Amino acid sequence: MPGYHETLLQLTYIRVATLFGICAMLLTAIYVFAASVAVWPMAATLAVIALVNLFTYARLHSRWPVTEPELFSQLCADAVLYGALIYQTGGATNPFIFLLLMPLLISAATLPWRYTWLMALLVILLYSSLLHYYLPVLPPTTAHSHSLNALFDLHITGMWLNFLFTVLLITWFIVRMQQIMRRQEGRLIRERERRLQDQQLVSLASFAAGTAHELGTPLSTMSILLNEMAAEHREPELAEDIALLRQQVDACAQRLQAMTRSAREAGRAEPMPVTDMLDQLLDQWQLMRPQARYRLNVVGAGSAPVLDATPQLRQALTNLLNNAVDASNDEISIELDWDATQVWLRIRDTGPGLPLERSESLGHPFVTTKGRGLGIGLFLTATTLAQQDGDVRLYNHPAGGTLTEVRLPLTSAHRESTP
Repeated sequence: MPGYHETLLQLTYIRVATLFGICAMLLTAIYVFAASVAVWPMAATLAVIALVNLFTYARLHSRWPVTEPELFSQLCADAVLYGALIYQTGGATNPFIFLLLMPLLISAATLPWRYTWLMALLVILLYSSLLHYYLPVLPPTTAHSHSLNALFDLHITGMWLNFLFTVLLITWFIVRMQQIMRRQEGRLIRERERRLQDQQLVSLASFAAGTAHELGTPLSTMSILLNEMAAEHREPELAEDIALLRQQVDACAQRLQAMTRSAREAGRAEPMPVTDMLDQLLDQWQLMRPQARYRLNVVGAGSAPVLDATPQLRQALTNLLNNAVDASNDEISIELDWDATQVWLRIRDTGPGLPLERSESLGHPFVTTKGRGLGIGLFLTATTLAQQDGDVRLYNHPAGGTLTEVRLPLTSAHRESTP
């Protein structure tokens, strides 16, 4: 599991900090307080901890997942090795005996309860054994014997240092674990939303495919009947109405054919400068919306960057243009900008703006601000842009209307080709 992998990595950092701390305190005890310490057994134990840590760090670079038993065995090894260090430095009289709590705290924060109870039993057995079995650091009869007050002061000082070290270590570890848990929770939420969105897209695509198939027959029937009516009726007014109906039926049929072609070409991307793509898109859009008026302003410096002009991206931008025109009968403003890494397209209309009560739900399926809208255009647009690591945001413009901002990142290959 990724969480246990990160926990084991944090454990290696804790071991490094513990090794440096113990070495520093060991040198202080020997050279400042003239403590009687078995140097070579201590050095051997510290070397074992270092080797275990190196092996663990190397193991973390493999593809094997870190399981609960493995993490628990690592914590048990820490508890036993810490117990060996404390045995050689005074046992239960060592103020740093609370170092045994570190494996227990990590187990309680990350592992299931059964492992925590086993770890608690282990550290209790170690502490109980160290009450009776240990190597004294300051023998009572020696030429360098300390008075009772001096020994008590030394113990209090050690307790303070131990408390300080434990507080810093626990605080650092708990904060890191909270950050990891928040990141994991965020990933789970995003993955859940993505799966829900995928399910909605599949349902919508199935419904659209069925509807397109069913519309073919009535459109063909309407086209045949209109041809017969045009042949039978020659009145100018009626002929004009029939011609208009035929034009609308043909437009619907062409739209269905275009949708079918778009589905076949879903994975096809045509790299081209963003200005050329936008010009082509606006020309096609004007054929569909001849009454729409717009003003284009290109503010990007240098040559235009290259984008993958997929059919989905073209349709997503077309949806935004249609929304802007539907919101206002006046001229809309289109601004194109870019830098070395991203492209921005800003579309501003002069409509009534965004209702505050629906601002947070915009982009969800079947949520619309237009009384006659279906509420799927912005949802499909946001989904398409998210698949290309882009996004769309809507704001209420200070001067009135809605500002729609599209952000599209440039791929590494296109960044290299952009001067």
